[in-house]
Amino acid sequence: MPRIVGVDIPNDKSIWISLTYVVGIGKYTSGQILKEAGIDKATKAGKLSEDELSQITQIIDRSYIVEGQLRRQVSQNIARLRDINCYKGIRHRRGLPVHGQCTQSNARTRKGPRKTVAGKKGVKEKR
Repeated sequence: MPRIVGVDIPNDKSIWISLTYVVGIGKYTSGQILKEAGIDKATKAGKLSEDELSQITQIIDRSYIVEGQLRRQVSQNIARLRDINCYKGIRHRRGLPVHGQCTQSNARTRKGPRKTVAGKKGVKEKR
């Protein structure tokens, strides 16, 4: 398996799909990287030479934020929002949807499984 930016990418897939296994690189970015490197998209990842792999790695290192550095940057951005107590930071802190979605009937991914609350028992009047 070829190793690019610390990630093992699959041998049997086309290189433009294999590059998407790196966090921070999608299909469009993968195509841009291969165009800049002058490598055909349909080439299998296992068939690339060491020179081509190093060329791809250099382009990624020079132009893109990927993997651990990207994850660190995202977590720092969320921590900053929490610290300044803005609306988005409060939503992150409470584990609720951040982008204005309705939460009355949906949002189970963020809120987790339903928490059943016992209903109040009727109080009988004595006469």
